[in-house]
Amino acid sequence: MTEIPEHLLKRSQARRAGGDAPAEAGATANTPATVAASTPAVAAPKAAVAPVGPPPAKPDIPVVAAYKARKKIPMWAMATLSILPVWMFMYLRALTPTEAAAAGPLGVGAEIYASNCAGCHGAAGAGVAGGAYAFTDGDSLLTFPHIEDQLRWVALGTVAYQAAGIEIAGDPNREGGPHIVGSNGVMPPRGGNAEHTDYEVLGAVCDVRYPLGGIEETGEEFDQWCSEESPIFAALQDGSATFENLHEVLPDLGIIPIGSVPVAGTTAEA
Repeated sequence: MTEIPEHLLKRSQARRAGGDAPAEAGATANTPATVAASTPAVAAPKAAVAPVGPPPAKPDIPVVAAYKARKKIPMWAMATLSILPVWMFMYLRALTPTEAAAAGPLGVGAEIYASNCAGCHGAAGAGVAGGAYAFTDGDSLLTFPHIEDQLRWVALGTVAYQAAGIEIAGDPNREGGPHIVGSNGVMPPRGGNAEHTDYEVLGAVCDVRYPLGGIEETGEEFDQWCSEESPIFAALQDGSATFENLHEVLPDLGIIPIGSVPVAGTTAEA
């Protein structure tokens, strides 16, 4: 009689009992591995990537770092500092002595001389060699002992005197010799509405006779013609008189007629 293997016998008994025979040890051992191999692997979640920011700023150089670290000036102090230059200017102006501006004929004359006469006669009236005459050391009073002759000469100029055949506009007996018309340059006409009014011509003549001439500002002529209270200057300035009729408007002052045409100069004794 053939002997039935024991494991087959057990399987048969299990079937009769209604259950499956237990799997072989080898099969049972391999089952989890098979299942594990057939199941797809789940990928691990990726780590979050931090955003990349701007590169770190370069450190300041020592000069800039020192500037940023210094103390700032308050706004109220800035306002105060901003007006310091103005205050300093006003302070210095207050300490600087100023000469009182001349008024009347001398004030007008200084402006006229500076803008019209200084170019030829010099800023200080020293004249030009071989050109315009000087006014210093009282030269104007020496050449024109009477102011009326100088006013006429300045107003009309060289060409008018030459056309009239008059050689000497000033004192013919002048110490050191008379000034011959046209012998030392050409005097352009300054009056007769050519450039300046009669009172402006008077101002210029007063300037060359006294301040530039170095003559003391006193005396009858100065008071009547060149002082701030000059009645002659006032009459010319307000238009009540001209060089043409000045001697008639102010007859009590003994004015030599000036007129509007060349006339030979007079001597100191006239």
